[in-house]
Amino acid sequence: MTTNKEPENPGCPAEGLLKMLSGKFKPQVFRFALEGPVRFNNLVRHIEGANKQSVSVALRELEEYGLLEKKVVSQKPLHIEYNLTDKGQSLVPIFKQLEQLAD
Repeated sequence: MTTNKEPENPGCPAEGLLKMLSGKFKPQVFRFALEGPVRFNNLVRHIEGANKQSVSVALRELEEYGLLEKKVVSQKPLHIEYNLTDKGQSLVPIFKQLEQLAD
C-alpha cells in the first residue's frame, strides 16, 4: 500500500502537480468530480474505454494525493461517493487553465 504523500518533485514544482493529474483516467475522474460527487459505477460507464481496475486505481491515487475524499453514504442502497477535497478544489482554476490551453 502506498502512503498518503504527494509525488516527489525533485526539479520543477509543477512536475508534482502534473504527476498528480496524469495517468490513466485521472484527468477524466477529476473532471467529473468538478461537477459534484461521483460514484464508481458511473465513472466506469461514462469514461470511454474505462474498466473497473483502471478507474479504481485512478480513484485510489487521487485519494492518496488528497485531491478526492471517499464518503460512505448510509442510504439504501449503501454506496460510496467521491468528492473533491479543499486541496482538490484549489486545483480547479489550474485544471481549467490547462483545458483552455488544450483547445
